[in-house]
Amino acid sequence: MKKNIINYREYVQRDVMVHAEYNAELEFYSHIRDGNINKVRELCTESLMTKEGLGVLSADKLRNIKYHFTITTAIVARYCIEGGMEHSVAYSLSDYYIRRADELKTVEEVTDLHPIMCEDYTKRMRALRKRKICSKPVAVCMDYICDNLHNDISLESIAEVAKLNPCYLSRIFKKEAGVGVKQYIQAKRIETAANMLVYTDYSIADISTTLAFADQSYFGQIFKKHMGVTPREYRRINFRKSGL
Repeated sequence: MKKNIINYREYVQRDVMVHAEYNAELEFYSHIRDGNINKVRELCTESLMTKEGLGVLSADKLRNIKYHFTITTAIVARYCIEGGMEHSVAYSLSDYYIRRADELKTVEEVTDLHPIMCEDYTKRMRALRKRKICSKPVAVCMDYICDNLHNDISLESIAEVAKLNPCYLSRIFKKEAGVGVKQYIQAKRIETAANMLVYTDYSIADISTTLAFADQSYFGQIFKKHMGVTPREYRRINFRKSGL
């Protein structure tokens, strides 16, 4: 059966607005905080620094883009702190990239620096989320799981990527991650679903299908088991809230 995978860029571009769509920006920052490197790279292919609807903070184009870069970097730093990055690391990186941008001479140079900055923070957050993992095979498995939540993931497919016997992988994964492979996959899908419920307008049915749940009813049961409320209730309580 063909999966109904949500096209994020189509969602972002669905309206022409005076300022960039607020919710889409929140979702972008949350992907950086969550260490979702593939999604961040995908979104950065269309530069946020030159997109239609970017606010005019200065009549000078170079100064305007530098202002936006500074604001974006500061927000990224705060999201990463929220995700567990040390304040000193987040702010040192922020200062470094803002200084680099300030030294640049063209709009294109500042625009090119934007994905570099975003990827740097994202990679650091991804590493941070795996800081308790001891072995490379388990870290590889976690990366594979996070990159393939929209697909059916089996222990055998993960073991093939890690080049380990499935039974052996299952044992060391549970020992190091604290939960079994199946439970870890389920938890990551629910974590992603919660993010999508808060930061997007996607329907619950689309979220369920995109994250490879068998059906919406099963998704609702598993979500309530993890979060204590149904997806609909969770969205009603948290939709478009940001602590920043």
